[in-house]
Amino acid sequence: MIDTALTYSDDQAVAYDAVTEMLRGAGIDLDEQLLTPPKSSASAVMAVTGKAGSGKTLLLAQLYKALEQAGVEVVSGDYESRKRKEKRTLAILAPTNKAASVLRLRGVPATTIHRILYTPVYDPEYERIAEWLAGNGERPDIADLTEMALDRAAAFYANNKSIPGALAAAGLRGSDFITGWKRREEPLDIGFIDESSMLDDKQFGDLKEIFPTLLLFGDPAQLAPVGQSGTMVFEKLPAPQVMNLSRVHRQAADNPILDLAHALADPALEFHHFEKMVEEASKRDERVVWGQRVEVDLMSRSPVLVWRNATRIRLINAFRTVYGAPEDALIEGEPLICDGIELPLKHRKKRLDLEARGLIKGAQVVFLGAGRKPGFSRLHVMGAEDPQISAASIVKIEKPDEEEPFIPFAAGMGAVFLHGAAVTIHKAQGSQWDTVQVFTPDLFVAARMGRVEAGQPLWKRLAYVAITRAQNRLIWVVRNRLSKPTEPLRVDDLRALPAAPLNLAEPEAFL
Repeated sequence: MIDTALTYSDDQAVAYDAVTEMLRGAGIDLDEQLLTPPKSSASAVMAVTGKAGSGKTLLLAQLYKALEQAGVEVVSGDYESRKRKEKRTLAILAPTNKAASVLRLRGVPATTIHRILYTPVYDPEYERIAEWLAGNGERPDIADLTEMALDRAAAFYANNKSIPGALAAAGLRGSDFITGWKRREEPLDIGFIDESSMLDDKQFGDLKEIFPTLLLFGDPAQLAPVGQSGTMVFEKLPAPQVMNLSRVHRQAADNPILDLAHALADPALEFHHFEKMVEEASKRDERVVWGQRVEVDLMSRSPVLVWRNATRIRLINAFRTVYGAPEDALIEGEPLICDGIELPLKHRKKRLDLEARGLIKGAQVVFLGAGRKPGFSRLHVMGAEDPQISAASIVKIEKPDEEEPFIPFAAGMGAVFLHGAAVTIHKAQGSQWDTVQVFTPDLFVAARMGRVEAGQPLWKRLAYVAITRAQNRLIWVVRNRLSKPTEPLRVDDLRALPAAPLNLAEPEAFL
């Protein structure tokens, strides 16, 4: 490898060399920037693991750039240009829209695992724009688009490498240029999977069927998927296939949030000692806050992270109460979490349309208002590249001490939502927010119970995951209290584009 000592720590350099060798076996020589057919049909899997701040994302980004410079074509999931026999491809995937958007903000063209399984079918007229943006055709002459609109599309694509985003910049909506979805017909080439600690065995098996060469990036200190017995997929790989980054990268060395996260590795550390560390850190650095109450103003964009489901429900109802939300309706700006799709098998196409537009389980959504049809909602899908849609919705508001949730309104079938002002730490994995509030009375209960998961006290794993969701500021909430809002819920900070209706046949099936 070349000049890695100037950029990487020692363990990053070793990992880069190991990945380079794996790629060479797959016919991609990064040193010589040569692409050849794979040397064999055998699959290759490798993992790069490490705790937060160890440089996994930096390494992923550098490998992506090296592959792109070598001529490997990046498949983003939003549009694939015409097939070329000799081309080699790379897809960079994450389990959730939010996790993918974190990578995109760092210049890495990531998409969700689900989105790569299905590809959009473009209107032929707008396919000409897509091919031009991808560098495979001449500038088109489209009757409904001005030269200025095409310039805006080109400028957006130059910076973001998103065809739907570029078409939206030109004034088009998803329903204008996407006529449907189809399951991927051919396997791809190389896959980078971020946040792979969230993968279960079935997802891992599906990915191995699509990608003969897989590189997993994951944090072994996170919480394993439910049903995995505390084991992550990369922990089952042979030792030579796992490269661990143990050193905190120098650029993150002065981050007090990461310092706290790494302190949890001390086996002698008790909960009360750790809280003292947090309190001391809050006195030295404004990025750590010793909170006496939950700040309600933050909850519409950054949910409070809790351990117990009962705590989540209480906080959600307190949030709705202080904002004056009626029991029989949602108000604009309320946060929601997609809890799945309720559709019969005969409506598979509709399910694909919903999921491809970002409404996969765990997606964070902001309610923009009721749709034009009964049971439909206008929604902003956080982290999605084309975020504003209208969809048939089933909204469930859970109540303390009540077994059945209250349903303010619902379509007969469609996307199911729970309230998103508070979420469990398990469901927060794969997401990051600028500011994160951690409800620590829950962690104290976990510590008192003495539960252990994968050989480590559960409270430490919970605290680690919760803390590392914070990008810039951590609020360690120590009291069971809620502030009053300083302003009404808002939606004007979201992209001000009209909600794109889902282009579905037989919409009455949702009513």
